[in-house]
Amino acid sequence: QQRDKLKQYQRRISLNRERERALARQLLREGKKGKAMLLLKKKRYQEQLLDKTENQISNLERMVQDIEFTQIEMKVIEGLKIGNECLNKMHQVMSIEEVERIIGETQDAVEYQRQIDEILAGSLTEEDEDAILEELNAITQEQMELPEVPSEPLPEKIAEASPVKNRPKPELVAAS
Repeated sequence: QQRDKLKQYQRRISLNRERERALARQLLREGKKGKAMLLLKKKRYQEQLLDKTENQISNLERMVQDIEFTQIEMKVIEGLKIGNECLNKMHQVMSIEEVERIIGETQDAVEYQRQIDEILAGSLTEEDEDAILEELNAITQEQMELPEVPSEPLPEKIAEASPVKNRPKPELVAAS
């Protein structure tokens, strides 16, 4: 609000300066040099006021930016505070002892399952093992179908083929 009021003040002074300058010109034309000098002094004073006003506006804008940044910092700090409280509540719910207990129970359950697996694997007798191997062989044989072996005896020697006669290569004669 102060910034807006200062800007309105600047506009008002700027309009007055222009009017007084025009009035000083008119007074000079009329030969009233003293009054024109007084108006120009007043104009100069108003220019100095404008500079001060500009500095005040800059200070106000800087202050507004600082306040906005501080508000953002406050929100960040509030967020950190809430996050810290949440973490503390979670630590109260889940203590280190509780985590260690859950890990221990999980390891016990895994060990128990391993023991069950060993008992089941060790409960097979030799007859069961033999039956399992026979079944495995039967399945393997079903999957591999080999061609039947011919019952006729193989010939002793195959007659050698007659060698190919070497023909002389025809000569190429150049055309004249």
